[in-house]
Amino acid sequence: MALVSGSTEHTSEDALSALVNLVEADLEACNHVIVRRMDSPVALIPQMAAHIVAAGGKRLRPLLTLAAARLCGYPGRDGGARHVELAACVEFIHTATLLHDDVVDESQLRRGLASANAVFGNKASVLVGDFLFARAFQLMVEDGSLKVLAILSGAAATISEGEVLQLVTQNDLTTTEARYLEVIQGKTAALFAAACRIGAVVADRPEREEAALAAYGMKLGIAFQLVDDALDYVADQATLGKTIGDDFREGKITLPVLVAFLAGDERERAFWQRTIEALEQTDADLDHAMRLIAGHGAIQATLERAQWFVQEAKAALLVFPDSAIRRALADVADYTVQRLR
Repeated sequence: MALVSGSTEHTSEDALSALVNLVEADLEACNHVIVRRMDSPVALIPQMAAHIVAAGGKRLRPLLTLAAARLCGYPGRDGGARHVELAACVEFIHTATLLHDDVVDESQLRRGLASANAVFGNKASVLVGDFLFARAFQLMVEDGSLKVLAILSGAAATISEGEVLQLVTQNDLTTTEARYLEVIQGKTAALFAAACRIGAVVADRPEREEAALAAYGMKLGIAFQLVDDALDYVADQATLGKTIGDDFREGKITLPVLVAFLAGDERERAFWQRTIEALEQTDADLDHAMRLIAGHGAIQATLERAQWFVQEAKAALLVFPDSAIRRALADVADYTVQRLR
């Protein structure tokens, strides 16, 4: 089967910019919905919402909903805007999970700025996250489709399961790659898949196209998280948008660590057991961990694994005829891995 090819001339940002340009009006409308629905008479909620919006973010997940709908020929003759409201719903689910994650991880940075919990405190972050989840469900109900409600509510539940599974596997070096992939499939990729799939649902496309878009989103989301996990050991703080080595300090089990641990000798494994399982770390340990990961080619192995999922994501798009939007979605899949190059 031939793969959908994206242009090799694209830089990372070009790929996203091309997709944004194709759905620019829809994205602007989505941003208006987000700002309007974040409003509340409780002053702290819009204050925190403004902080989150100021932190930026590429709006990748709502972009996928808008692009998937366009790929499937929506809006139709009625000029419907369901995809815009549901894209905002997807962003609310994502932002709510970020607020909760930063509290759980005790993160101090988000997208290069102080995280909401660092500025407003943990209690406010959890409660505003709950507010955004509630807003997301209001948007689902207003859409009126039980199928959309089932897809997005199912994704919300799966995200929570993925986060809990990550908590269970944390500090456990016996975790297998399959178990690790199960974690990231739940905590990250499930929302990518749902975001893409509902684009086909609102366009009333056949199950085959729904499944193809869900597969594209799932594979894309897995690749995205694989690269994120690798970046924690190779990026500079400004590029990553969060504190370098957060995963290491928290004892998170990611593919770079698993590869280095399994390839290491007895002394190296003892290092990982002390720093990851026992969380007994010194100031010099992160640099040593990065050297071990580099020495065993763990970043390259993670990149190759991510690239495999990118190819799978692009192959799923072959259900659809060639178009500018399909090519842009293929380029976005390539962009996922280019972030690590």
